[in-house]
Amino acid sequence: MGMMMAVSFMRYGRLYYLDPGPYSPKVGDKVLVPTEAGAEVAECIWAPQYVSEDVELPVCAGIAGEEHLARDEANRRRRTEARSIAKRLIRKHELPMKVIGVDYLDRDNTYKIYFSAPHRVDFRALVRDLARAMKARVELRQVGPRDEARLQGGIGPCGRDLCCATFLKDFEPVSVRMAKEQDLPVNPLRIAGACGRLMCCLKYEHPLYVEAHNRMPRLGARVQTEKGAGQVVGRNVPSDTVTVRLDDGGRCACPSASVCSPRKQHDRHYGDTLG
Repeated sequence: MGMMMAVSFMRYGRLYYLDPGPYSPKVGDKVLVPTEAGAEVAECIWAPQYVSEDVELPVCAGIAGEEHLARDEANRRRRTEARSIAKRLIRKHELPMKVIGVDYLDRDNTYKIYFSAPHRVDFRALVRDLARAMKARVELRQVGPRDEARLQGGIGPCGRDLCCATFLKDFEPVSVRMAKEQDLPVNPLRIAGACGRLMCCLKYEHPLYVEAHNRMPRLGARVQTEKGAGQVVGRNVPSDTVTVRLDDGGRCACPSASVCSPRKQHDRHYGDTLG
């Protein structure tokens, strides 16, 4: 068994997982996280806990001291000032750019400014002015809509923090077909996330729906129920039931196994609850 903890570099931001090592931080404590640019300060969101499997994770570099907290606060002020300067110079150069986020690497005295734009932008003159104003090396990086949502954060249609801004590490392909196979309305207002693209969570339950639809009777199929014969007019994957329009009138919701499986499989799934 191993141990794992979760930290975030900003409140309600994306979670990063660490091996606590010899340390036992509590929720809310500031800890040091090893990064390519050196140890950075983050807040403990989940206290260390045992996990069933050994997972290779970065090891916590320790509890943040006063000098680390002071350095982190100074870097936060630099990022805020850099964002303000970047917005002012973008307006001056009349470029169609929107600043999404700013990183500052104090070890290299380098600013990384992330921006979105409707098309490719020639920002060579802007970079020179930014480097001169900030007295540091400046890198500009254009990001797409999904990365923009990840960097900015927000609340999804479900009412929870965006997956991409919390735990989701990689963007997997999502298609309209996945929404159709989950019987969702193909309406951009209903299946689009904060980024304007299809919601990443459509990918989560898609395999379950594919497996269930292969097992359940298809829509329009003729089936025999306890209340008589009828036609399948609806399927509910979470409850594993089908809606049947009876030939004698009315409808009934039946367990899918009771209308599409042999009796042995039905008993194996539901026992004697249905007689």
